[in-house]
Amino acid sequence: MNTEGLSLNTSSYRVGPAAYSRRAAFTSLGAVLYAAGAYATSYIVSPWGMGQLRPAVIIPSLFSIIFGPWVGGVSAAIGTLIADSAKHGTLYLPSLVAAVPANLVAFYVFGKLLEGRFNWGRFIVASIIALLLGNSLCAVLYTSYKAAIGAIPGQLVPGLSLGLTLWWFSTMIPFQLLALPPLLRALVKAIPSLAPLDVREECLSSELPKRELVLALASPGAIMLAIGLGVYASQHVAWLFVGALNPGLREIVRMLIATIFSATGSILVAGSLILIKLGGKTGVNAAYPHS
Repeated sequence: MNTEGLSLNTSSYRVGPAAYSRRAAFTSLGAVLYAAGAYATSYIVSPWGMGQLRPAVIIPSLFSIIFGPWVGGVSAAIGTLIADSAKHGTLYLPSLVAAVPANLVAFYVFGKLLEGRFNWGRFIVASIIALLLGNSLCAVLYTSYKAAIGAIPGQLVPGLSLGLTLWWFSTMIPFQLLALPPLLRALVKAIPSLAPLDVREECLSSELPKRELVLALASPGAIMLAIGLGVYASQHVAWLFVGALNPGLREIVRMLIATIFSATGSILVAGSLILIKLGGKTGVNAAYPHS
C-alpha cells in the first residue's frame, strides 16, 4: 500500500500526538473557512425570513472527504456557530440548539458514508442522505425551539419545518453536486498527498454518473416547483405553510413561497435538462476534466 498519500490525511487509522495535532489544525481551518463562507450569504433568507442560503456547505463536505468525518462534522458545528453568532452580535442560542448538532451529524454521516470507499456514485447518494438528515434535524430543532420560547406559534412548526427542510436542501444540493467535484479534483491534483488513496484514484480516473446527477437535481426541483405552484393556486396547500402566521403577514409570505419555490424548482429542472442535452454532445462531466 502506498503510504505517501496518507502522510497528511487525518482519517488514517494511525493515532498519536502528531495525528491529533493535524486533526485539530484542519478542524480549526475548516471551521474558519465555513464560518466565513456561511456569513457571506447569511443575509439571504428563506421566504419565512429565517433560515439562510448556504452554498458554503461544500467546505465541510470537502473536509469530511479529505480529512475524515470527525474533522468535517466538528468544523461544521463550530463554523456555523461562529457565523450565526457573528451575524447576531452575540452567542446565538438557536444555532447552538439546532444548527450545531445538525451540522455535526450531517457532515459526520457524510464523511462516514464515504470513508475508505469513495466513488462518485456514492458521493451523490451520501450528499442526498446527509443534506436531508442535517436539514430536517436543524429545521425541527429550530422551529421547536422558536415555538418553545413563544417566537412562533406552535401550529406553524410542522409546515415551517417541512418548508425549511425543502428550501435548504434544494438550495444546497446544486452547489454540493456541481461545485464540490471540480474543487475536490483541483485539490487532489495540486496536493495529491493530502487525499486518501481511494479519493485520489476516483478523482483522477472516473467521472460523475450522469443519470444519478440529473435525478439528484431534477427530483427536488420538481418537488419545489409543485409546491410553489400549489401554494399559489390552492389555499389548502398554502395553509400548511402559512396558516398559523399573523393574518397581516400570511399573504405576503404565501406569495414569497410561491415565487421563490417555483423559481428554485424551475432552475433545478432546467439545469437538469441542460445537463442531459450537454451530456449527449460534450459529456455532462466535461465540467470535471481530469487530464
